[in-house]
Amino acid sequence: MKKENPVPADQASAPAITARRATWFVVFLGIVSLFADMTYEGARGIIGPYLALLGASATIVGVVAGLGELVGYALRLISGRLADRTGRYWLVAVSGYLINLLAVPLLALTGHWQYAVLLMFAERAGKALRSPPRDAMLSFAGKTMGRGWGFALHEAMDQTGATLGPLLMAWAVAMRNGHVLEDYQFGFGLLLIPAMLSLGTLALARFLFPNPRALEMRSPELDTHGFAQPFWLYLAATACVAAGFADYPLIAYHFQARAVVDGGWVPFFYALAMAVDGGAALFFGAIYDRRGMGVLIAAMLAGVLAAPLLFLGGFAGAVCGVVLWGVGMGAQESVMKAVVAAMSPAARRGSAFGIFNMSFGIFWFAGSALMGVLYDVSIPSLVAFSMVVQLLAIPLMLLVMRRYRAAHGKDHTA
Repeated sequence: MKKENPVPADQASAPAITARRATWFVVFLGIVSLFADMTYEGARGIIGPYLALLGASATIVGVVAGLGELVGYALRLISGRLADRTGRYWLVAVSGYLINLLAVPLLALTGHWQYAVLLMFAERAGKALRSPPRDAMLSFAGKTMGRGWGFALHEAMDQTGATLGPLLMAWAVAMRNGHVLEDYQFGFGLLLIPAMLSLGTLALARFLFPNPRALEMRSPELDTHGFAQPFWLYLAATACVAAGFADYPLIAYHFQARAVVDGGWVPFFYALAMAVDGGAALFFGAIYDRRGMGVLIAAMLAGVLAAPLLFLGGFAGAVCGVVLWGVGMGAQESVMKAVVAAMSPAARRGSAFGIFNMSFGIFWFAGSALMGVLYDVSIPSLVAFSMVVQLLAIPLMLLVMRRYRAAHGKDHTA
């Protein structure tokens, strides 16, 4: 199999590696993600009621959702290694986007919950396939423009789609009353529009930037065969964050079960969290490029403080908690990825993101499952678990910074 050239053969004829060109690449991928998130986040907002109308039980819905996420994150390790080994970052990413996005509108054609579940797994598998090579390509551009800002800009555009998609589906289903199967099928069919816009933009980006590796200014790499100790310590720190960070479905369940907010407010709270996520990503990304990975500690503290506000507070606490939850999410999707890129050689960037995503996803799943059990036993126990586990990430992060600074003389690589 012929590999994509990691570096242009003729540097003189290659496009100049400039921050402007790198920024345009990130913007194109950001537009791809904006429409992609409109597609699958819009579907996630209505898939539960849709499966119920098809005859699936609550147990089936819960198991399928959790298993789909777990399998999806596990597959990212394979995807990242495949992209690194073949050098075909675009091929792997485009294949993933095709599966990820086309599975969603096909839900409109299902008449049995078993077929819908298969399409849900296909959507998660497609996302798993395309995420590590896409993040690797973003990291190549980020080397020139600032990795924190590069991932932050992409995340802000990504979350714009994540906000618009559920709102679009809420409007589409409500417009048709949302009482029968055809109303939901209409909504899934409507998602074909953003799916095609995403794929069209992806094709244009592939044409304009055929060799993303060329966007990274080359620097000598002493070790391209493995990851140093700080990388593995960093995985341990982020695993603590993942395990203790409450998933929004549990938060929404609490809001309704304890009548913290009116049921109609729940999707708007999620939209607020997504909006804060995008803004926080831009803020933390810019700070990271100037100050280094220490900014992650502030973001971790936001996640720690979110839990008691969300699960022990009233309406005002819920608002503040959702804002802090969005801040934590914004840092996870921008600075955390920028640090992964800084700690990994370019030749193994896809594998690094695959390992990181798999670790984060497994611990997120395990933590979410445990917090679901703790919720039925004692809400204060859930809050204590969330806070303690996330607090454990802070000393680990300080150790990461110390070890990385000792090896590189600084605590980040722009």
